[in-house]
Amino acid sequence: MKDCSISTFETAWCPGCGDAAILDALKETLISLGKKPHEVLIVGGIGQAAKTPQYLNTNGFSGLHGRALPPAAAAKIVNKNMTVIIDTGDGDSYGEGGNHFIHNIRRNVDITHFVHDNQIYGLTKGQASPTSDIGHVTEVQPYGSNNTPMNPLLLAISLGAGFVARAFSGDKEHLKHIMEEAINYKGYALVDILQPCVSFNKINTFQWYNKRVYKLEEGYDETNKLNAIERSMEWNDKIPLGILYKEIKPDFHDKIDFLKEGDALIDKSIDLENIKEFMQDFV
Repeated sequence: MKDCSISTFETAWCPGCGDAAILDALKETLISLGKKPHEVLIVGGIGQAAKTPQYLNTNGFSGLHGRALPPAAAAKIVNKNMTVIIDTGDGDSYGEGGNHFIHNIRRNVDITHFVHDNQIYGLTKGQASPTSDIGHVTEVQPYGSNNTPMNPLLLAISLGAGFVARAFSGDKEHLKHIMEEAINYKGYALVDILQPCVSFNKINTFQWYNKRVYKLEEGYDETNKLNAIERSMEWNDKIPLGILYKEIKPDFHDKIDFLKEGDALIDKSIDLENIKEFMQDFV
């Protein structure tokens, strides 16, 4: 089988878009991990970032707006040997998909969630997103957004997520390292990737981030939840990059014996007569 490489062709993204750097980092990470196309499923919802599955030589699924997590979780549950990655945007993940985001943390299905966080709705021409700062002016919010911005890292840590990290599309080597750690983590892994939108967000630019982001210091204790919560609340003047929190805990399969032991569900035999009986209940 070929590796997870991709031929070069034009994408639908604007020149300079942070999505392109994330795509390159993901390609190189999958190749570095030795993943084959049939071993990987990339799932997106709706949005500019959600186009990523269309540009990779792997299995791909494009869902409805905000609905990337359910098919990704289902695919992993029935095929525990598949590497399942969600690659989509902040609006798709935290806005329309906010409820799924919350409850997949509780389930802890072994999937990796890369969120392209540009603090704007890029596909639909620049509305404020769940992570837009208060006062962010757009054509739809001419007086500025008056909603409190969501802090996805703080939310994920407080809800019990076992792997919570932040990266920046302007630092590809560090992003690749975080991606590799997240994919190798056994359980739900969230990576919020700061991704400037060059067309609709003129505030949170590459220059804006470069003045503020910093890597977590050597010796940082990623198992200290209270410290992780404090770091997750840093914003504006100082924005930390790295694995803020990591905890080894049972994933969805570990908690259900018939999923944990033996073959994946897709490899088990099917009793068609039993299925017919179940279907009769809906007739």
